[in-house]
Amino acid sequence: ILLENGPRYFDAVWAALRSGLYYTPVNWHLTRDEVEYIIRDCGARSIVTSAALAGNVKVDIELPLVIGGDVRGFGSFEALTAAQPTTPLASQPEGAGMFYSSGTTGRPKGILFPLADRAIDDDVLVRVDSPLMNGPDSIYLSPAPLYHAAPVVTCAMTHRAGGTTVVMERWNPEACLAAIERYRCTRAQFVPTMFVRLLKLPDDVRSRYDLSTLEQITHAAAPCPVEVKSAMMDWLGPIIWEYYAGSENVGSTLIGPHEWLTHRGSVGRPISSTVHICDDDHREVPAGEVGTIWFETPGAGFEYHGDRAKTAASRNALGWFSLGDVGHVDADGYLYLTDRQYFTIISGGVNIYPQEIEDLLLEHPLVADAAVFGVPNEDLGEEVKAVVQLLDPARANDAIADELLAFCRSRLAVYKCPRSIDFDPALPRLDTGKLYKRVLKDRYWSDRPSRIV
Repeated sequence: ILLENGPRYFDAVWAALRSGLYYTPVNWHLTRDEVEYIIRDCGARSIVTSAALAGNVKVDIELPLVIGGDVRGFGSFEALTAAQPTTPLASQPEGAGMFYSSGTTGRPKGILFPLADRAIDDDVLVRVDSPLMNGPDSIYLSPAPLYHAAPVVTCAMTHRAGGTTVVMERWNPEACLAAIERYRCTRAQFVPTMFVRLLKLPDDVRSRYDLSTLEQITHAAAPCPVEVKSAMMDWLGPIIWEYYAGSENVGSTLIGPHEWLTHRGSVGRPISSTVHICDDDHREVPAGEVGTIWFETPGAGFEYHGDRAKTAASRNALGWFSLGDVGHVDADGYLYLTDRQYFTIISGGVNIYPQEIEDLLLEHPLVADAAVFGVPNEDLGEEVKAVVQLLDPARANDAIADELLAFCRSRLAVYKCPRSIDFDPALPRLDTGKLYKRVLKDRYWSDRPSRIV
């Protein structure tokens, strides 16, 4: 599915969910080559796109469909569906999403779960007892792009429960407040960057809208600065829930607003799993000590599509799973995130993976070595920074930096590109060849108590 936010998005999602198919949302910010890679890698037999985005599809595919116009080589989604019967299929096996998430190296990989052995009308998921589940009376605001896992899955679950979804075509902080008032939304899900943008609205704008119908706000995708979350609570009251999880669905934590007020900065305690904090030798460390976060979750299981090595690396010998993050638990069992083991950048709630950018910079004829990592950004949490070692360090100047930035923008989606480039005559590498990125990152985070925001 390569579509902008809109009602027809869910035509495609529910067609897959009611037919035992996998659907893969594709980020419409990606370049043509990046889109082509995901379509080929996931083995898609059909693609649903829009007339505006169809130009980014250049692969041969069995059933290419376009919404909202005529595009050569594509069938009309509207004409095809209009010719179909309106009665339910005799058999409606439940399908699933396969979302793409890169890791620490290489291109993105699909997160593949086995299909459930049940029909779509089985309400087992609707009966899940969780404070995050939307019910039939919920009016749920989704302000984020539907190519992300949390927005599209939560919207589909709301539909499944009989609730209402209000999906913003694009994020705008004041428009968000207007939508809550207009549709009398009861629930919403944000990322911390959206909190920042909302809090920066002038007081008279924030007070202009009636937000009294809001019963619950959920946030995830990136750690939220304590000051930002506190300000949101002061404004809207103790209605903010937070969870920590990944698309791999190998474990998660949850914390409610009143718990958070007594454990500020925590992402909560585990749900249906056990959290283990381990050192580099997989030995558990005491409460308060920092280590890699591992989830012990019975029944969890996924694979990275087409990548056995990456699948194996996500598990340890005991069968525990890790998302690659570092943190600690307190004496009450609440988890706190400290850093990212593999320097994944989270900018505005979106994961950005340095290896892909580093590999591209190394293709430039002037570049000898490159390191990419996140540096503090007040609005986005983190922004992408590149530090480059030139073949001729004497050539380092602003013009070369601009040339390298333009090179990145020509090959990558804009949100992945470095915001700025610094130069280093010799990047710190160990004798083994491993880049000692911590030394570089510390230059930009040295005045911070944590390397995560």
